[in-house]
Amino acid sequence: MVKKIKKEFHAVAIYSSIKNQKVSQIALQVCEILNSLNKRILLSKSSSFKNSKERSYSNQYIVKNADLVISIGGDGTLLSCARLFGKEGIPILGVNLGSLGFLTDIQPEEITQSLKEILKGNCVYDERFFLEAFVNKGKSFNIALNEVVVHSGSIAKLIEYDVFLNDEFVYRQKADGIIVSTPTGSTAYSLSGNGSIIHPEVRAINLLPMFPHSLNARPLLVDESTEIEIKINKRYKGGLSLDSHNNMALRGGDSVLIRKAQAKLLLIHPKDHSFYSASRNKLGWSLGL
Repeated sequence: MVKKIKKEFHAVAIYSSIKNQKVSQIALQVCEILNSLNKRILLSKSSSFKNSKERSYSNQYIVKNADLVISIGGDGTLLSCARLFGKEGIPILGVNLGSLGFLTDIQPEEITQSLKEILKGNCVYDERFFLEAFVNKGKSFNIALNEVVVHSGSIAKLIEYDVFLNDEFVYRQKADGIIVSTPTGSTAYSLSGNGSIIHPEVRAINLLPMFPHSLNARPLLVDESTEIEIKINKRYKGGLSLDSHNNMALRGGDSVLIRKAQAKLLLIHPKDHSFYSASRNKLGWSLGL
């Protein structure tokens, strides 16, 4: 859900998971802008960017004291930032140094003007939800902003699994695996599997088979409140991945329960942000016109 807000930000954290000259240049520029506006700068100790003029703080301190976190990099950096700070309720603004960058929508050449306007409160926030996964009804393994993937663990190898939705058996399938994605993740890994693009305001979860051994397998869209259980059949083994970051092995007979997490992510955008405009630019829509 995208909403306009009018709230000034006073304590701003800076985070990047990438260490290179371009990131350092942009981060220093952000520091200059923040200093010129008398904003407090909080550098994360877990960030790759360091500045001798600014103090670094623990992630716990940033969660308690920051009004905003600026993520500098691509969508991968923002995913890391979301796991550290976004799930704790801190709004995140993405500066795009990657390729597609569906989550990070401020370009380096626009940063001065855009950042000044956003810090004044001339912006919108975009609420996204996470998924969480439980293996064999144990403790939560971790959360994912884009997708949870159950896969065979090997290249060009099938697994067989059963899918249950709210405890009701839906189908048994042989495939390389299955991608369970949020609307945010519909423009990530799911997109490469020819999955549907889902507008962020659609409150749904998408189930996309990976190279299914069937001619009639199709993506399945379910309500965001649906509990999804995927059971690996006993003769097979596989793996579990969350946002391509957290991985673990699965054995035959293992069960993965996937559901919407309580944590939410607040993305900050310039006030003229448009999902459709971003899709046109990043996916090359209308290039033939």
